[in-house]
This record gives sequence, structure tokens and C-alpha cells, in this order.
Amino acid sequence: MNSLANDIINSCWGLFIVVWLLAAMFTKRAVYRESRTQRLRYMIPILIGCYLLFRGSRLPHPFNVRIVPHPEGVLVLCSILCICGVGLCFWARAVLGRNWSGTVTLKENHELIVNGPYRLVRHPIYTGLLAMIFATMTQQGRLAGIMGFILIFVSLWIKSSSEEELMRKQFPDQYAAYRKRVKRIIPFLL
Repeated sequence: MNSLANDIINSCWGLFIVVWLLAAMFTKRAVYRESRTQRLRYMIPILIGCYLLFRGSRLPHPFNVRIVPHPEGVLVLCSILCICGVGLCFWARAVLGRNWSGTVTLKENHELIVNGPYRLVRHPIYTGLLAMIFATMTQQGRLAGIMGFILIFVSLWIKSSSEEELMRKQFPDQYAAYRKRVKRIIPFLL
């Protein structure tokens, strides 16, 4: 079962990367982009986190120690969670349309999107990614993956804070009301 869960999770990541790269070619022109220095605040922890998550089994003790058990039910749930996570990412990306960017950016004729998955959370792409990362971490079960998950979560929190500040400036009244109504990453909680 671990092999099947691994194949499903790897397929989700592969599909995510291909779709993301293709979709990145069809975005609006940026009128504001954060500086490289600002980008480093979240890029360094996310890169370290991804390394720990995806390469942690090759690291020495204690990083490669398996601490999450692998009963068959957990592996099934990991596979389902990863599929749901990639689905949420694709849904959010489709609704966001040409306003999407991989960096903190303001696009030409930028719109505040509050429909589709954006009714559930303000950053549904990050929610979907965190679901995929949590599924991957749990399926692998290693200490390095847990550390990677934490670093990636912190990174996405930092990035979403910068995005929120930009949206507050661009849409002061609308974004304040939206922020009161909808949680940042976990529906109804956080």
C-alpha cells in the first residue's frame, strides 16, 4: 500500500508542477513586484523545507528516522488528501485566472477575487499546497518531513502576510470586509 500511496502522491506533485508551469505563461503584466530581498524572506525557508520534505530520507540520523506509523488507512487518507489538495490548487488557480503570480505582485487591472474557493479561505492555493505537503510528510513519516512541513508553513504564512498587505493597500474597504468574513488558510479556524 505504501508503494501505491507513494505513486499517487508523486503523480499529484508531477501534475501540479506541469500545470503550474504551463499556466504561468498566461498571466497579466505586473505593475508592482516585490524586490528580490523581500522574496528571500519566504524563499529560503520554503527551499530548505522542500529539501527536507523530498530528500529527508537521504539525510543522516536523526533526520531520516521514521516517526509516523504507516497503517493502511493512514496511507489511503494521505492519497485522498493529496488528490484533494492538488484539486483545490487547480480550482483556485482557475478562479484566480490571469491575476496569479508566483511572487507578491500587483497585476495590471488587478481584481479582488472572492468567489469559488476564495469564499472558503483567502489563500486556497496555499491551503491546497499544505494539504499536499501534509499528505507527503505523513506518507513518508520521517522527522525531516515534519521539519520541512513546518518551514514551508512558516514560509507561506510570511508570503501570505505580504500579499495581504498589498491587497489592503489596493482594495482598502473591500479587503477589510473580506478579511473579517473569511479565514486565511484553514476554513473557519486560521
